[in-house]
Amino acid sequence: MTNSISKKEARRLALNCQGLAKSRPFGTGHDGARRTVEQLGYVQIDTISVIERAHHHTFWTRCQNYSSGALDKLQAKDRRIFEYWSHAAAYLPIDDFRFCQPRMRAFATGEMQWFPKDEKVRRRVLDHITLEGPAMSKDFKPPPGHKSGPWWQWKPAKIALEQLFMEGKLMVVRRNNFQKIYDLTERVLPAHVDTTPPSSGEYSRYLIERALQAHGVIAEPEIGYLRKGLKQDLADELKKLVAARQVVAVQIEGLRAPYYSTEDILNRLSETRIMKNVHILSPFDNAVIQRKRTLELFDFDYQIECYVPAPKRIYGYFCLPVLWGEQFIGRIDTKAERASGKFLVRNLVFEAGFKDYGKALIPLTKKIQEFAEFNGCSEIHFENVEPRSMLQPLKKCLENLTP
Repeated sequence: MTNSISKKEARRLALNCQGLAKSRPFGTGHDGARRTVEQLGYVQIDTISVIERAHHHTFWTRCQNYSSGALDKLQAKDRRIFEYWSHAAAYLPIDDFRFCQPRMRAFATGEMQWFPKDEKVRRRVLDHITLEGPAMSKDFKPPPGHKSGPWWQWKPAKIALEQLFMEGKLMVVRRNNFQKIYDLTERVLPAHVDTTPPSSGEYSRYLIERALQAHGVIAEPEIGYLRKGLKQDLADELKKLVAARQVVAVQIEGLRAPYYSTEDILNRLSETRIMKNVHILSPFDNAVIQRKRTLELFDFDYQIECYVPAPKRIYGYFCLPVLWGEQFIGRIDTKAERASGKFLVRNLVFEAGFKDYGKALIPLTKKIQEFAEFNGCSEIHFENVEPRSMLQPLKKCLENLTP
């Protein structure tokens, strides 16, 4: 039997599972950050820092009184999370370590690799960390004449560190100014963590269950997002779960692709409400990282433009999705000039057809103010707003909100 739900109901399920139905639903500080990553399954790490980095942004969106110290404590002291690869570099719950082993094994056997292995350098790096303790890339001198550059120009020791990390022989203990500090896995991984390699069926079930938990309703291609070679295993395991009624088929009104959920998640629909809050999301936020899903479920055609040549950008270098309740109402391109304390709203563009400016004005302005404070800025400067008629109301609203 296939369950039928409307697109509006699918949005409610997705936003509720993503922690966007209410204001920061996972609690405060350290515990809130832990619950966030456990519910979402991962939080993506990214290097771009024109505003606060993506991982901090994603936690802040869902966790009251979040600070980077909460993340440091979870990783370095409590060992409740760890860094590895999800579909990209990410923080994951420590109990998920065993499900990273298929990728670790692929790197260790050479099935996957980023660079040719240099056994001499690898041995030197491992010996140094074994004897001297945790180390960073900068602790290893480059060979004479080496010029640093992008990832393909990493020095040999940096390459060795990253490959040993991907193989699971090293773990990241913590970061210092965003630079990784590595140590031996045996000295970092808590003793209680299960390290039994999963079978292909167990791994597929893990991915399915994680996707359902985080998104509520999913299409089959979304489960293995950016993971190669899993299509058949995922399809086989999904059929087993559907046959056992642990997963149920869902038809979303107006969408052709079959979706899946669980009876427990679907039963929450009657009690799921989406508060009319504004969320300014990271481009790497779990809720929007799969652009096709965002388009199909929310009718929001979004892409990040920092990878687009400047002349072809429409909304700005680092435009962020703006969610109001269950509707994406626009995009905002911002920059934090932390030295001067200025927060630049370079471009705020409302979606075509959006008209409910009066109701959205105050919550949107409040959220921009909160976001500026999160980015260490106290002055907000609007440079461009579309439609232009909203520029002065936003400025006036900001003046009224500022003490």
